[in-house]
Amino acid sequence: MRGTDWLRLYAVTDGKGTPEEQVEKIRKAVAGGVTAVQIREKGDISAFLPYMAEIREICGSRGVPLIINDYVSFALENADGVHLGAEDEGVEETMRRAPKGFIIGATAKTVKAAIRAQEAGADYLGVGAMFPSVTKSDAERMTIDYLKLIRRYVTVPIVAIGGINIDNVRKLEGTGVEGVAVCDGIFGGGDIEKNAASLRKVCDEIFGKQN
Repeated sequence: MRGTDWLRLYAVTDGKGTPEEQVEKIRKAVAGGVTAVQIREKGDISAFLPYMAEIREICGSRGVPLIINDYVSFALENADGVHLGAEDEGVEETMRRAPKGFIIGATAKTVKAAIRAQEAGADYLGVGAMFPSVTKSDAERMTIDYLKLIRRYVTVPIVAIGGINIDNVRKLEGTGVEGVAVCDGIFGGGDIEKNAASLRKVCDEIFGKQN
């Protein structure tokens, strides 16, 4: 299994626009220096099927893992990994279906959930929401202290998620997480490539010290 640097700036797509438009967003984010890409699509994920070879080429050209949110079967056939929410197929069941090296991430909002996901074999945890989120306005907020508490209870790599952007990412310094998952802070407005590059610079400063 690869190290943890690939989690440093984990881009999560915003689901806005056609698949063709989202391909171009991903291209810009990868050019800007994101270290992982998650396609989060709440509609019909099969609409992306004609574009997956291109997306994998974009990501693969920079060594950026491609993760699919929720859709396990689609991810197994078309990506490097899957991210499972609390209500999705369990980590253990997915592991039984997955080939060696396939990445399995899990959402963990509590210490108990984090420990359970680690014991099940998750490769990393997505923990949050840390700040007010445009993407998930109803997401329950998590304090920095509680994030640190989760970090103390598990050794599996953690990416903090939820409303993270260039203005607040430094608040996560010293929490022990390996990186941040960002949606709106990259895709929410302005130049996507520049947004990603600015965040990557700060993430290298923050998380490069500990990895």
